[in-house]
Amino acid sequence: MSGSTPAPIDLGPLSFGCASIGNLYREIDDERAQLALEAAWDGGIRTFDTAPHYGLGLSERRLGSFLRQKPRDEFVVSTKVGRLLAPNPDFDGGRDLDHGFDVPDDQVRVYDPSLSGIRRSLEASLERMGLDHVDVLYLHDPDAYDLERGLAEGLPALATLRDEGLVREIGVGVNDADVAARAVREGDLDLVMIAGRYTLLEQPALAELFPACQERDVRVVDAAVFNSGLLATSSPNSEATYNYGAVPRDVLERAQTLAATCAEFGVELPAAALQFPLRNPLVATVVVGTSRPDAVRENVGHMSAAIPDELWTALEERGLIPADGRR
Repeated sequence: MSGSTPAPIDLGPLSFGCASIGNLYREIDDERAQLALEAAWDGGIRTFDTAPHYGLGLSERRLGSFLRQKPRDEFVVSTKVGRLLAPNPDFDGGRDLDHGFDVPDDQVRVYDPSLSGIRRSLEASLERMGLDHVDVLYLHDPDAYDLERGLAEGLPALATLRDEGLVREIGVGVNDADVAARAVREGDLDLVMIAGRYTLLEQPALAELFPACQERDVRVVDAAVFNSGLLATSSPNSEATYNYGAVPRDVLERAQTLAATCAEFGVELPAAALQFPLRNPLVATVVVGTSRPDAVRENVGHMSAAIPDELWTALEERGLIPADGRR
């Protein structure tokens, strides 16, 4: 990391992911979004992550409406760059459901990881949120468009914005652990956000990404720790989703074995899923998001639930997690 980088930002153990308040999969109203955010705040969460991609700016607008009522020095906010929003010349009243968001598709996403594109993206995000700065900026899913260009242009551009003092920390946010590892090696990053690749269920990030982070002094922001729903209940079943799709039989059986082992020690599976990543010192925070206020409160409770060391030992001895959750 840059020698001029200030002390690492304290993200807190639990962060709030704001895709759901951008109408991910289903439409919700402004009031429900605000109630979910209020539940997070009341539960002690002070780090909020959003992106222009989430609901074509709706998530940023709703988050900004909430955060503008709070003291600016009491929260951390991150957003993402790489996807600019532009008016949709072919808009005819449709919805953005092909991208997973139930919002009007009156805008389109335009990939632009250049320095000028990233500047414009940040400026547009600040305008939508009504804030004067964000604390963390991530390059969002460069592998979904043009990975080579994203890394070659986007990573240096982020470093420039950090050097200029426009953001405190920079990173990359992806779903692929190998892509994340490459970004860590080729960039000058503070953070890497990885979704679904370091969870109680599976840990492919340990192969290449975590060693790269250790070598480069990059912290991990761990998202999608429920593997998109499978670990969000203590009774995983075939109706759940796994990484946004159907659950393979062997994966379901593994999740059910994890749940049964947790139950032996009086622990809810979601509590173990939330707390497992933080056993690794590279993990700075766990990001979860939901538009349901009750679910937010449940996640806060699960994060503070007591988990005996004997459970982790049993999971290790049965080959369900790596020894110490680190290898």
